[in-house]
Amino acid sequence: MQDNCGNKKDPLHDKLLGGRRILPPHVGSCETVADLIDRVFLAYNAARLREAAQLFTRKMLNDDVTIGMSLAGALTPAGLGMSCVVPLIEAGFVDWIVATGANLYHDLHFAYNYKLVAGDFRLDDRQLHEVGVVRIYDVLLSLDECLIETDRRVQEMLSQPEFQRSMTTAELHYLMGRYAAEAEEKTGVGHVSILAAAYRCGVPIYTSSPGDSTIGMVAAEVRLRGSQLVLDPLADVNETAAIYYWSKQEDRKSAVVIFGGGSPKNFLLQTAPHVNDISGLETPGQDYFLQFTDARPDTGGLSGATPQEAVSWGKVDPDHVPDTVVCYIDSTVAMPLLTAYALARHAPRPLKRLYDRRQELLDNLQKAIK
Repeated sequence: MQDNCGNKKDPLHDKLLGGRRILPPHVGSCETVADLIDRVFLAYNAARLREAAQLFTRKMLNDDVTIGMSLAGALTPAGLGMSCVVPLIEAGFVDWIVATGANLYHDLHFAYNYKLVAGDFRLDDRQLHEVGVVRIYDVLLSLDECLIETDRRVQEMLSQPEFQRSMTTAELHYLMGRYAAEAEEKTGVGHVSILAAAYRCGVPIYTSSPGDSTIGMVAAEVRLRGSQLVLDPLADVNETAAIYYWSKQEDRKSAVVIFGGGSPKNFLLQTAPHVNDISGLETPGQDYFLQFTDARPDTGGLSGATPQEAVSWGKVDPDHVPDTVVCYIDSTVAMPLLTAYALARHAPRPLKRLYDRRQELLDNLQKAIK
């Protein structure tokens, strides 16, 4: 093969230039989010977001895939719980969740119809402190009318008889979800709470550090008053490993969607090494991996660790590295776009209701180990 000048052309030349031509249409006033992503998000992190959205809808949302989601960073105070996570849960697009306790605590404000408002990150924090207003970057809320009132409601909740025992964080959040669902009905705010949606849909929610949030602080305080509530994080480790192990049996697949990083990301991904290295059961790792993060990989932190690095730990199937996408973008930008795309491009899935099957899946793992 020769070029126009008669020089011999390397076949690799045409192969490398055989991809999709960057020649997008004009963006119109009636463009849908899904069409915009497919047609215009062609390069850089926009292209990674398009790849992520397409991987999510075309492969991860198949009925034989179990999807775990991790939530880190102050997502619920920004309204992303009610606007995005709740619709994803109700559509059957999320099967189990690992979240920071802070996200679940702030989730309750919406169920109780307490007010959070859009503010300004340049406000004088000394003045805010004097008047009893708390700031989460540019989100403002009242110390007394929102935070203290939520604390009081959680204290009352955790003092109830059904909480007076040892339990996993999935059980804790399921019980809390029932109260959140009742609050939604009473206040008439609609479906606004992750905890309530997960309760209704049987989606287990775990937190990797039960004491590291206001929920944990309240649980500790009511123990000083005689509460018998004990959270068992080791049982959480086994339950999540059991979910992962079941997800890899009988030609099923396992997928993770990671917003942010931190401890929830690790707790979600450690399920594979727990099954493989600790329990001695051979599985190849996660089949699909999506992460939205602003963390760099070169600092060595888990938040920025790539799926390629996760292969070395046995967390991701080495044969499925092409089915992994890391998009370096703020989760508050990515989550609404991914949600809108998925709801537009894929029909709802049947609910797996893994919360109701926790003991069955745990028995399955124990039987395999023995």
